[in-house]
Amino acid sequence: MKNIRLHALLLALTVFSTSLNAQSLGDIWNRLGAGTSKTNNSTSTSPNTSGLSNMDMSNGLKEALKIGAQNASQQLSAKDGFLKNAAVKILLPPQVQEVERTLRSVGMGSLVDQAIVSLNRAAEDAAGKAAPIFVNAITGITIQDGLSILKGGNNAATTYLQSKTTSQLTAAFRPVIQTSLNKVGAEKLWETVFKTYNQLPLIREKVNPDLTGYVTERALSGLFTTIAQEELKIRTDPAAQVTSILKKVFGNK
Repeated sequence: MKNIRLHALLLALTVFSTSLNAQSLGDIWNRLGAGTSKTNNSTSTSPNTSGLSNMDMSNGLKEALKIGAQNASQQLSAKDGFLKNAAVKILLPPQVQEVERTLRSVGMGSLVDQAIVSLNRAAEDAAGKAAPIFVNAITGITIQDGLSILKGGNNAATTYLQSKTTSQLTAAFRPVIQTSLNKVGAEKLWETVFKTYNQLPLIREKVNPDLTGYVTERALSGLFTTIAQEELKIRTDPAAQVTSILKKVFGNK
């Protein structure tokens, strides 16, 4: 009897695992095994036992990433989009924490605070220009790429996008950040911070790291973090599945 139960359990796990590996994005595997597909509130039988075509799944992934990127860009480009979001707020670089501690200890904390605000304002200003760059990169995702992403976790699409586009996005985003830093006066504040620090007595090593490179890296990190949050919403929350292709691929009704 124990052997029969064991074999039954193993068979059930095998069937579940096969279905999961075939369609593991969001909750869609819950509705694909019987060869049916659900669109909105209706159920229709499809001759394709997988329920969705490879093209449908690829288009669904692209749509999810486009909407996620656009939402992330919109959220982060709003005033305080970076500054008041603890998950993505840009602080002074780790290598200049001694600068911050020293200036705060001599009563110049307000100068440091102004510099931090300016860095986040620059990132917020640049974030509004990020969406077209992301959308262009997303368009290049192939069907094969999409099928590979389907086997990943809840942020697999974002991780793929990050791995494939970070270099290109950095090159495209850096001049945008540079312009934004100048626009909000961050460069002048940054220069003032380090000029003040370097003139303090007993300072042996002069410090002035690459501000544009640092803010570019942190701004992109914040964008990818927010896109991953948006991706998870689309996978799991019907209210976030705002287009027909998203409902078709990610819906579980």
